[in-house]
Amino acid sequence: MSSPDSQYSLPSTPPLPENGALNGIQGGDDALPQPPSLANLTPLGTSPRDSFTPSADAPLVAETEKGYDMGLEENAPGQPEPRKSLFRRPGVVFLFAVAAVVAVVVLAVILPVYFTVIKHKNNNTSTGNPNGSNNPSPTSSPNSPNTLTTGGDGSTVTTDNGTQFTYHNPFGGFWVWDPKDPFNDNAQPNSWTPPLNTTWKWGVDQLYGVNIGGWFVLEPFITPALFQKYPDAIDEWTLSTLMAADTASGGINQLEQHYDTFVTEVDFAEIAGAGLNWVRLPIPYWAIDVWDGEPFLPRTSWTYILRAFQWARKYGLRVLIDLHTAPGSQNGYNHSGKRGVYNFLYGPMGYANSQRMVNYIRIFTEFFTQPEYANVIPMFGIINEALISNIGQQTLTSFYLESYEVIRSITGTGEGKGAFITLSDGIAGLSIWAGTLPNLDRVAIDTHPYFAFTGQPNTEPINIAAPDGQMGGTWPALACTSWMGQTTTSQTSFGVTISGEYSNAINDCGFYLHGPEPYTPANPDCAFWNDWEDWDQNTKAGILNFGLASMDATENPFFWTWKVGPMANGSIGAPLWSYQLGLQNGWVTPDPRKSQGKCAALGVTGKFDGTYLPWQTGGSGAGNIPASVSASYPWPPATISGGGVPSVLPQYTLTGSISTLPPPTFTATKVSIDGWYDSGDTLPAPTPMPGCPYPNAWGGATTIAVPIAGCTPAA
Repeated sequence: MSSPDSQYSLPSTPPLPENGALNGIQGGDDALPQPPSLANLTPLGTSPRDSFTPSADAPLVAETEKGYDMGLEENAPGQPEPRKSLFRRPGVVFLFAVAAVVAVVVLAVILPVYFTVIKHKNNNTSTGNPNGSNNPSPTSSPNSPNTLTTGGDGSTVTTDNGTQFTYHNPFGGFWVWDPKDPFNDNAQPNSWTPPLNTTWKWGVDQLYGVNIGGWFVLEPFITPALFQKYPDAIDEWTLSTLMAADTASGGINQLEQHYDTFVTEVDFAEIAGAGLNWVRLPIPYWAIDVWDGEPFLPRTSWTYILRAFQWARKYGLRVLIDLHTAPGSQNGYNHSGKRGVYNFLYGPMGYANSQRMVNYIRIFTEFFTQPEYANVIPMFGIINEALISNIGQQTLTSFYLESYEVIRSITGTGEGKGAFITLSDGIAGLSIWAGTLPNLDRVAIDTHPYFAFTGQPNTEPINIAAPDGQMGGTWPALACTSWMGQTTTSQTSFGVTISGEYSNAINDCGFYLHGPEPYTPANPDCAFWNDWEDWDQNTKAGILNFGLASMDATENPFFWTWKVGPMANGSIGAPLWSYQLGLQNGWVTPDPRKSQGKCAALGVTGKFDGTYLPWQTGGSGAGNIPASVSASYPWPPATISGGGVPSVLPQYTLTGSISTLPPPTFTATKVSIDGWYDSGDTLPAPTPMPGCPYPNAWGGATTIAVPIAGCTPAA
C-alpha cells in the first residue's frame, strides 16, 4: 500500500515560528521546542494521574512513512472568502450553514442467539468530502475467516488473524460478526442491556462502563514499560521525540506496535463477558492531523480506533468517545499530550488553539453521525478535564456552547439525531454547573470522583467490616456519602450525569501514577498496595465492596481503566487501577448488578429515580436555548485568561483544507460511506495567515505586543 504521508498535506503556513523570532514576545518561550531534559523540570501541583511537569518543549519530529494506508482526505476547497474568526453564533459568522439532514430510520430487530443475520446491500459509491477530489484509499480491514456469524457463551470466535478463543458470557450476551454485513448492530452484551440496534433509554437502562485508557493517549502508569525504555520521557510529547530519535528501535513507529497489541479483540469480549455494556475510549486529536512543531504520531491511530469500533459493535458494546487532548494542552497533565503547559483557552494562543479544537470536534462529529456508526457511538465527550481554574467557567462555557451549536448544526436536534454530547466538569465538581445551559439537546456532564488525589495519606483500613457486615471499613460508606448526593442533584439540576472516571484507588499508590519523575506518595505503605500478589482475602473483599459502593454512588460509572500494562520486570505496578486484573484475582465484582442497593445497605439513600425533564434526553423543548443564555456565553468569548480580548490575539483564518476521516474497507463487501455525514458542511478549516508571526502554540509566553501585525483576518 502507498505511504500515508503522500496523501496528507499539513497547513502550508506553519502555525509555529520557523526561526523563533516573534513580534513583541517577552522572554524565551518563543523559540522552537528544545530537546527534553530532566534538568529543566519544574513542579506543578498534583492532579489526576499526574504530578510534575517539564518547562522545556520537545523538538519538531519529521514524519516517517508507515506501511499502511491510513490517510485522511485533505480536500482543497475553492476560493473561500476569509472570515473574521471561526465558528460564530447569531450576530457573528457561524461555522457553516445548517444542511437539511436526511433522517435514516433503523429497523430494530431483536433476534435470538444463532440467528440469520440480515444483509445490507452496500455499493461502492463513496463520494469523498464535498470540497475536493483528492481521495486516498480508505483504511482496509481484513476479511474475518469466521465460520459462525454469531454466538453466545461457549462459542468459538475466530479473529481477523485466524487465532481462536472461546467466548465466555454467563449473562446471555451474544456477539455478531458477518464479513458480508460489517455494520450489523444486532449484538447484545447481556440480557439486561438493549442490543445496539435498540435505543438506549437514559433513566431506564443501567450503564456499567469501563475506560480503555493508555491505548491511543499514552499515560506512564498505564504503559510503564514504554516510558521505562526512555527515562527522560514524561509524557507523549517527550516520548514521541525520544522514540523518533531512536531509529534503531523503529523510531516513532514503535507506537503503532503498541496500538496493534496493547488491546485486542479478546479484551472487548472479556468486557462484555464481565457484565459491562459501555466503553469510554480516549482518543487524541492527532488521529486527524498534527501541525508543525508537534511531535505526535499523526493519523496512524485512526486505523486502530476504527478496529475498536468494529470490536465494540461485534460484542454489543456502546462507545463513549472522549476527545482526550487539545492543541496547546487543556490542563498541563501528561494525559493531555504535554506536561506543564496549558495553552487551550489560556494565554496568547488560547483562542487560536480553541479554533483548531472546534474544527476537530466538527470532523469527528461528521464521522460519528453516519448511520453506520450512530448506534455504536451514542455519546461524544468533546474535551477531557479542561482545567476550569485556569480557563474560567465563563470562557469554558462559551466554548461548550459553541461546540454544541457546531455539533447540532450537523446532526439536527431531538432524540436519534447524533450523539449525546458530554462536557467535562472542569475538575471543579458538579455543583457549579447546576442550572447552566438549559434546554441544550442531549448534553451530559462528566465528573471524575477520586479519593486518590486528595493529598491525604488515606491509611484507614479496608480489610475490616463495614456497617453492612461486609469488608471495606469506612471506605464503601464514604464513597456513598461523598458521591451519591451530588450525582443525584446534578441528574435533576443539569441532566444526564456520568462519572467518566473512577477507580478502586483509595490512596495515591501506583507505579508512575504521578508520572516518571521522583515523587513521594502521601500514603506511607505503597509497597503493600503495589504488591497485589500478597493481598489477603479480606483486603480483596474490602476493595471489591468499595468498588460496588462506588458504582452505586456514581450511578453512570466508567472505571478507569480496563487494563494496566506490565512494568519492565513483567509485573503490574498499579493494581488498584486495573479492572481486568481485579476481575481475574477477586477484588472486582464479576457481576456489576451487585452494586445496585449497595449504598442503601450502608444507610445512604437518595439515589436518582431516573426521571429526566423531556429536553434533557432530546424530547420537548430540546434545542430551544433561551436568548439570555446565548448572550451570556458569546463566541469568541469575552476574554481569554492570560491573554486578553480575542480580537487582539493571534487567530487563524478560514482558508484551509478540510480533513475527513476515512471509513474502513472490507474484503468481503463494499461500503458506501465516506466519513462525512453532512454534505452541506463545506466551510474551510482554520489555517495560519501568511505574515502572522504566531507565538508557540504550546509555549509558555504570556506577554505579547497586541495587536500583532498581520494576525487579524480581513473583515
